[in-house]
Amino acid sequence: MEYRRHPENTLNHLLSIFFIYPMIAPLIILDFFLEIYHNIGFRLYGLPLVEREKYIRIDRHKLSYLGPVAKLNCVYCGYANGLLAYAARIAGDTEAYWCGIKHEVGNGYIEPAHHKHFLKYGDEVAYRQISTRLRQSYGVAKEEKVCKLSKEIRLR
Repeated sequence: MEYRRHPENTLNHLLSIFFIYPMIAPLIILDFFLEIYHNIGFRLYGLPLVEREKYIRIDRHKLSYLGPVAKLNCVYCGYANGLLAYAARIAGDTEAYWCGIKHEVGNGYIEPAHHKHFLKYGDEVAYRQISTRLRQSYGVAKEEKVCKLSKEIRLR
């Protein structure tokens, strides 16, 4: 509601409509392909599916004290921000499954929360130890044991 402090920017707010609302098209395309990947890829990897409803919440349009434009904006923001948080979670789970190594620190890089248990950048010894354990585990265990071990590693 910060915009209410700046009534002098009303024209700018109206002009921004031409840049904000067209973003719905790429968001819908992202949503479509994300769901295909999520439902097929995660099942193939043995990863638990991310619960969409925990990320995308469209409910503020039900508030009787909001006007029609505010309700439309609330639907858009609930979908857009929820979808992007959902996509970030799916991408993070994918990164943890395939990689699990932190990025190099520095230059103002903001580390994502899901990197908390990843291996440190440049820690070749830990990488080789975990790789060896996973290969050994795969050679003697069923697929479920491999998934369990990789989850353990991510929790470190």
